[in-house]
Amino acid sequence: MWVMTTAREIMNDAQAKIQQKPDEARLVGAIYKFVLEGDDGGTWIVDLTDSPSVEERDGESPCTIKMSTSDFVSMMTGSESPQVLFFAGKLHIDGDVMLALRLQSLRQLLSS
Repeated sequence: MWVMTTAREIMNDAQAKIQQKPDEARLVGAIYKFVLEGDDGGTWIVDLTDSPSVEERDGESPCTIKMSTSDFVSMMTGSESPQVLFFAGKLHIDGDVMLALRLQSLRQLLSS
């Protein structure tokens, strides 16, 4: 579990973890764009396919997740589940909703 408190720190740490476990990352088999609004926000592409990586940039993605940085931190640290955030209207999905269902796998991969 992360002791970090910002979305940017979590994304930076996620890149390191994905590089350490590329085979596990490929098992998720999805590309996500995270658009995080608020302090320390930004746009990141999280590629968990052939060449796993986390890059702070905009780009095409079959699944875009939009949320506040504070809700992202809560989701990634395990304080809130993606499902609770979605049904509360705090996590918005554009594109392939089925890929969004794999967010739990992403969270587990990055928090181990």
